[in-house]
Amino acid sequence: MSKFTVIVLLSSAASFLGAGGYTLLPRSLYDPACDIKGNISIVSGEKIYHVKGQEYYEPTVISYRYGERWFCSEGEARAAGWRRARQ
Repeated sequence: MSKFTVIVLLSSAASFLGAGGYTLLPRSLYDPACDIKGNISIVSGEKIYHVKGQEYYEPTVISYRYGERWFCSEGEARAAGWRRARQ
């Protein structure tokens, strides 16, 4: 692998992570403490996040292909345009 290729790969990875792209990766790859589930309603398309202890936290499955993701804090979820689940 050439020096140029390595530089391009590293700078691409740094840009991806710096822009918050890590939240699109399985959370076990970046931080298992990021345990807030960002789910998108199939019916309404609404972006809803679930925290541990809420009624639907455990059955909620994150599907990256639909734009769902993990968050590390409620503030991060709200800043991204998601709302807290009511239950």
